[in-house]
Amino acid sequence: MKVGLITADPGHPVLAAVSALLTPDHEVVHLDPEGDAPGVGGATRADVYLLKARTPRALALAARLEERGAPVVNSAAATARCQDRVEMARLARAAGLPFAGTLALTTTEELAAAGAPAAPLVIKSRYSRRADLVARADSAARLRELAAAWPEEPVVVQEFTANSGWDHKLWVVAGRLFAGLRRSELSPEGRGPTRPLAAGELPAGWAEAALRVGEVFGLDVYGVDVLDAGGGAPLIVDVNAFPGIRGQAGAPEALAELALRAATRNESRASEVIPN
Repeated sequence: MKVGLITADPGHPVLAAVSALLTPDHEVVHLDPEGDAPGVGGATRADVYLLKARTPRALALAARLEERGAPVVNSAAATARCQDRVEMARLARAAGLPFAGTLALTTTEELAAAGAPAAPLVIKSRYSRRADLVARADSAARLRELAAAWPEEPVVVQEFTANSGWDHKLWVVAGRLFAGLRRSELSPEGRGPTRPLAAGELPAGWAEAALRVGEVFGLDVYGVDVLDAGGGAPLIVDVNAFPGIRGQAGAPEALAELALRAATRNESRASEVIPN
């Protein structure tokens, strides 16, 4: 089998680990979606592609590969569902998932013009991407700071939920759940390393909610950021397609197995003969 990695960083720890697992018996190729003219055939043609990048060019490349019959994990459409946080919240809440209420505004400047918030707010870039805006605002002065630092940035607003300061990071690979604890992006101490957390130690209902996210968004590899909203009730604040899943024992193996299964299923479908 040939496995294609759609990423600008093939040395990412989880991808490097997957490549090491596959290369004894399979070939791994790298497609940089930010290159001048990323190919979709010839030497780069693969039996399955792992879509780690989430830029517009990466999504366009994945869509072209899918049009040619190649399986892509996650699909371009599923990945796109996690890019717009307004649509993310709408889809999740419509499915009954415990997702944080999310309000879309035009820009940071519009938010600052509204004056002091009645309660602490979490301000996020509307379009999820690397190094996007995630900040807490308790005052009009803080909103003005954000407007000055992020002029004309489209944003969404979520009410701040009092919590321990730790995010529960849940990752799913083909239905297998991994978990960890990491300092919130809003923490003044900084994020720091991820603490290990056994999936079996999660409160009741959390694993089910995380797995349901995959069904709703059509994702095979994804991350779910969850807060304890009180009494062990989960509050989902973000969904990420194909996150890093760093330091999770068994995650590279699960991802490698998923890639090979997807390629095998596609090969079987292609070889089927439909009687006239």
